[in-house]
Amino acid sequence: MDKDNKMMIKKIISGGQTGADLAALDLAIKLGIEHGGWIPKGRKTEAGPLPESYRLKEMETEDYRERTRQNIIDSHGTVILSRGELTGGSKLTLSYAKVIGRPNTFINLSFTEEYEASLILSGFIRENRIECLNVAGPRISHQPWIYQDVKTVLEVALYQLYSESDLEKTMTSFIPQGPDGEEYPETVEQAVGIVCEKLPLKTRAFIAKTPLHQVYALYFSFQDYIKRQVGLAGGNKALQNDCSIRLRLEYSAGIEDCVMLILRSVKQYLETDHLPRVIK
Repeated sequence: MDKDNKMMIKKIISGGQTGADLAALDLAIKLGIEHGGWIPKGRKTEAGPLPESYRLKEMETEDYRERTRQNIIDSHGTVILSRGELTGGSKLTLSYAKVIGRPNTFINLSFTEEYEASLILSGFIRENRIECLNVAGPRISHQPWIYQDVKTVLEVALYQLYSESDLEKTMTSFIPQGPDGEEYPETVEQAVGIVCEKLPLKTRAFIAKTPLHQVYALYFSFQDYIKRQVGLAGGNKALQNDCSIRLRLEYSAGIEDCVMLILRSVKQYLETDHLPRVIK
């Protein structure tokens, strides 16, 4: 494990079911973390087949228990989050993890508020040196609020781990200080131009060379800077609309979604245009 980045999650997996499983996958996608896992044959969930955009592999059986077991085996540790005691598949997940002997923890959100839950989760990841995390919990029909609960707890836990790493100090020193832009961009391409123009050479090179699994660390570091520079902090609706179109959303993209899209576009631009010149 890389000494400086030993607490950075590299992959998040789940079984693809609605609720806790899907929340973990969606957060991984949002932050640019590799995601995956096993899902029953036919990509079966209670809401119908899971879209192919989620990079899960199909089992040869429709049995949920088999995919549960395989996800535990393929990960370094499993966290189960729920409001109330575990039942059904969530209870089975915890039992399997204990029998198989993989690190595991159950966080009952009925007795643990979200911030405390995130501390427990970040501690679990840190102590067990987990790089591939398996996330499980109830489906949305059993606990309607579990999707947002899991997404919030997981994101805060990842931020806590990042803030403890050497990356946080390094990146903070790379972020330029300065006034907000006077003319805000209306498209993602314009936003990328503005962001890149204001970044010093060492920062561009750092972003270009950042490994894919650490993109979410860039997000935590640069989100406030990008918001200021492209006017998202002040409500740049034109840019939000362009982001919505590119993300193929039927609703207006949130500021966080816009920041991540712009950041990914900045990294892609610097990889293809800037990094070769730095190497030369």
